[in-house]
Amino acid sequence: MTTTEVPVPKTAINTRLRSARIAAGYHTQQALADALGVGVRQVRRWESAAPPWPHPDLQAALTRTLGQGMTDLGFAPPSGQEGGVVRTHGLGAASLASVPAKSATTVQPATVAEDFIAVTAAHRRLYWSVAPATLHPAVVAHAALGCALLPETAGRTRQAVAAALAEGWLLAGRVEFFDLREESRADETWLRGLQAAREADDHLLGATVLAHMAFIPGWEGRRDAAVQRLVAARTYARRGDAPVLLLAWLDAVEAECETRAGNTRTALHLIGHGEDLLAESSGREAPDWLDWFSPARLAAFKGNVQLRAGHLPQARTTLSDVLDHLPDTEEKQRSVVLGDLAAVEAAAGEPDAACVYAVRALDQLERTWYATGMDRVREVRQALTPHQHQPCVRELDERLYGWGTTVSALAR
Repeated sequence: MTTTEVPVPKTAINTRLRSARIAAGYHTQQALADALGVGVRQVRRWESAAPPWPHPDLQAALTRTLGQGMTDLGFAPPSGQEGGVVRTHGLGAASLASVPAKSATTVQPATVAEDFIAVTAAHRRLYWSVAPATLHPAVVAHAALGCALLPETAGRTRQAVAAALAEGWLLAGRVEFFDLREESRADETWLRGLQAAREADDHLLGATVLAHMAFIPGWEGRRDAAVQRLVAARTYARRGDAPVLLLAWLDAVEAECETRAGNTRTALHLIGHGEDLLAESSGREAPDWLDWFSPARLAAFKGNVQLRAGHLPQARTTLSDVLDHLPDTEEKQRSVVLGDLAAVEAAAGEPDAACVYAVRALDQLERTWYATGMDRVREVRQALTPHQHQPCVRELDERLYGWGTTVSALAR
C-alpha cells in the first residue's frame, strides 16, 4: 500500500512587518521590542499570520519607529477603523530644504546606511588632498542624496543615515568657510548639518556644528554672538558625554574667538585648560570624523594667540615646535603655521626671515590650497609694508602675485 506524504505548510508570517523591521535596522524581534518598550512575545504576535490590532499608543510607536502606516505594516484594522497613517520624524517647516515627503511605498534596506556612511568617510579623507573646488560639489551632491534617502528609511537605519548626513553638511561647510572663504554660505550649510544632527539625535555632532557656526561671528569680532553659540555647543557636548579631544577643541575655538575680540589673556587661559584636558588622556575615544584636531593643532592655536598677544619669543618657540612635529599629512595646517611664523618675524622687525617663511607657505599652498593659509600670507605682506622696497619683500611679491599663484587662487 502506497501512502502519499502530504507536505506540512510553513507557518505564515507578517512579512510586511518583518521586512520593515529589518529595513529599519532592527535585525531581531528582541531589538524591536526593546525599542518599543514591549515584550518580545508581543512582537512575535505582530509578526504572526494574523497580527492583533495594537492599542493606539503602540500604533503611534510602530509607525514612528518603522516609518510606515499600520496597513503597510501588515495589520488589518478592526471593522469601522481606518489604517494608521505614515508618521515619521519629519524635518518640519524649517528643515533641510531638499528632503521630500516620506514615501509610503519606498523603504530602503538597512544596508543603505552602511553604503552611505562609506562614501561620507571617503569624502572626509579626500578633504586633505583634493582641491576644494573639486571636492565641494561631490560633498554637496552626496548630502543631497542623503536628504533623498532619509525619508525612505526608519529606525536605526534612518538615524545612521542622518548622522552621516550631518557629517556631510559639516564637511561642506568647512570647505566653504576655511577653503573657499564663503562665510554666509557656510552658515546656511552648517544649519542644515545641525538639523540633520537633530534627526540623528547625535549630541556630539550637534555640538561640533554649533561650534563651527561660532567661527562666523567670532572671526568678525562679534564676541557675544560667538559665545552664545559656544555655550549651546558646550551644552550639547555635556549631553553627549564628549571625549576630551572634543572638549579641548571647543576651548581652542573659543580661544580663537576671544583672540579676535582682543581678549588674548582669556584666550591663553582657555588654551591652558585644553592642554590640561588632553594631559588626562582618559575617557571615551573621539569619533572618527574629528580628524581636524590634535594636540599639535592645539599648540598651533596657542602659538597664534601668543603672536597676537605680542609674546613673540614664546610664539616663535611654540610654532617652531609645531612645525617640527606636524605630520606630513597635515599639509593645510603647515601653510597656516608657516604663515604665523612669518608674522612673528615681521612683528619682530626681521623682514628677511619673515619672507623666508612666507615663501615656504606659498610653496605649500601650491601643493595643497587652503584659503586660510593664504590669508595668513597676505596678512604678513601687509605687515611688511614698511619694508616693501627691500629685495626680500619684492621677491615675495613676485611669488605672491605671480601667474601661478594668482590663477591658482582664483581657480580654487
